[in-house]
Amino acid sequence: MKNPFDVIVKPLVTEKVMGAMQKQNTYTFSVLPGANKIEIKSAVEHAFNVKVADVRTIRMKGKVKQYRLARGRRPDWKKAVVRLVEGSRIDIL
Repeated sequence: MKNPFDVIVKPLVTEKVMGAMQKQNTYTFSVLPGANKIEIKSAVEHAFNVKVADVRTIRMKGKVKQYRLARGRRPDWKKAVVRLVEGSRIDIL
């Protein structure tokens, strides 16, 4: 078993995510691109002592950014949307 915080990079906190936390008991994390759903579920359960009901993953493409004449690209990353069992909560804030 990997260290849970090796799989979970950081929690994502946006207005949309905060609404989903309150209404649907779902939390969103940035995770390692090579992590699968089973590893993500295990990492969240061990790191926060909660029970996970469902995990959905999305591969996010990095954006192309330009500053004056310099052009660069942000890296690709993976997002995981985790739904918890009723009665479980994670205190992110």
